[in-house]
Amino acid sequence: MILMANFLDADFVPNGDLDKDVWVKAERVRFNREAFRGTEHPEIETAVASLWTRQYLYLAYWCKYMALNFFEGEDPSEKRWELWTRDVVEAFIAPQRNQSSHYYEFEVAPNNQWIDLEIELRSKQSPNVQWNSGFEHDTRIDAARRMWTTEMRIPVRSMGADHVDQSADWRINLYRADGVGPDAERNLLSWSPLPLANGSFHQPDSFGVLRFIGPGK
Repeated sequence: MILMANFLDADFVPNGDLDKDVWVKAERVRFNREAFRGTEHPEIETAVASLWTRQYLYLAYWCKYMALNFFEGEDPSEKRWELWTRDVVEAFIAPQRNQSSHYYEFEVAPNNQWIDLEIELRSKQSPNVQWNSGFEHDTRIDAARRMWTTEMRIPVRSMGADHVDQSADWRINLYRADGVGPDAERNLLSWSPLPLANGSFHQPDSFGVLRFIGPGK
C-alpha cells in the first residue's frame, strides 16, 4: 500500500477547499473496508491525497456519509480527548521507519474538532497527550452531496524530522470512524489492512508507505 505525496512549490494555509488545483490534480487512494469485520461500505467511501514541501506534509480527505455524528456545542480550538468515539478521520505517521512503535496520530472531525498525540507503544506514558504538533486543519460539509472534507497541514519538525527527505519513505496508515454507538456497532475503516481483529488501529507493522514525489523524480 503506497500513498504518493506530490511536491508543492509553495506552502498554503488550509481552508477546507479541496477544489483547489493542487488537490484536483493529486493522486488519491480510496478505501471503504471495515478494518475488523472485512465488510465493504461504498456508501462511506473515503479518498485521501497528500502533498509536501520541505517543511510541511499536507493531507486531504473526501468522506462520503449517510449521517453525521460529532460533539456539538464545543470549542473546536481545544484539543478534544476521545474524539475517536464520534465521526473522525485519522492519520498515523512514522517518519523514522526503524522505530515502528513510535509514531504520531492526527485526527479531525467533520466540525473541525481535533486531537494530536505522540505514540510510543513500548512506553507506559503513551499516548503523550501534552504533545502539540501545531498542525492546521479545516473542514467543510456538503450536505447536498453527502460529503464532508478536511484539509491538514502538519509541520514535519513536530515529528522529529528537520525537513522532508524525498529519498526516504515514511510509514503511514489512514483511518475513518463513522456511525453511532460503541465501536462494535460503528464502521471503522482502514486503508492499509490490519491483520489483527483486535479492535485497535494501533498496529504499526501494518502501516503502508508514504512516498515523496518531487523535483528530480
